[in-house]
Amino acid sequence: MTSQFDTLPSTYEDFTGTAFRTHLETPSVLTALGDLHGMRVLDLGCGSGVYTRLLKQHGAAQATGLDISAGMISHARAQEAADSIGVDYLDGPLPDHLAGTFDLVLGVYVLPYATTPTELRELCGTVATALRPGGRFVTLPVHPGFRPDAVSYARYGFTLAAAEPLADASPVTLHLRFDGHDDTVTARYWTRATLDATLRRTGFAPPRWSDPTVTGQGITAHGADYWHDYLSHPHTAIIDCTKEGGDL
Repeated sequence: MTSQFDTLPSTYEDFTGTAFRTHLETPSVLTALGDLHGMRVLDLGCGSGVYTRLLKQHGAAQATGLDISAGMISHARAQEAADSIGVDYLDGPLPDHLAGTFDLVLGVYVLPYATTPTELRELCGTVATALRPGGRFVTLPVHPGFRPDAVSYARYGFTLAAAEPLADASPVTLHLRFDGHDDTVTARYWTRATLDATLRRTGFAPPRWSDPTVTGQGITAHGADYWHDYLSHPHTAIIDCTKEGGDL
């Protein structure tokens, strides 16, 4: 299946090296995930496989990347072939034989690519299907408090634009511009009420929300002022929720 991401693997790989990813997003995600040792983890919407590899490197017993973008999966598989660390990549929908086999599903910027309430419900339903009872889903949506032009994110390597007033499924244009890259993708905004309700409807306990934080090393390297604009208006939040039916 073709997608808007098929031509973007190198952009996503290189974005991993930016200060934003190194000192803020990635550490925040890993902190939210906690101890991964012995866990079976699915990286849903894995893209070029950056987080899939991190999951394995941070102790996951099994790390599987799944994406609908053939271009992204091809790139991820090539990376694994060149430097094997024992991760698997699948393209297309979740295979039936993997239903209920994962302890944890990570979805970094996955929910924003559901374009309708039905697609959002189906995506959350896929996560619930993948997880065992009591398994966790950690995901990053567009921040419910995001407001276009509240601050400039340009110094962090990207910009966001959207028409106001924001409502469920409002298009949000993400422009990645850093180190010679200049690429645009379209995401969707969803309100907190809709995200919470959809997760609850698809079998999850009440979601826990938090904002990403910057590391002390990031503040030392770039100064507190560098991070002020982002931390005052983060473009994403972190949702952590548990599939009902297990020991909560």
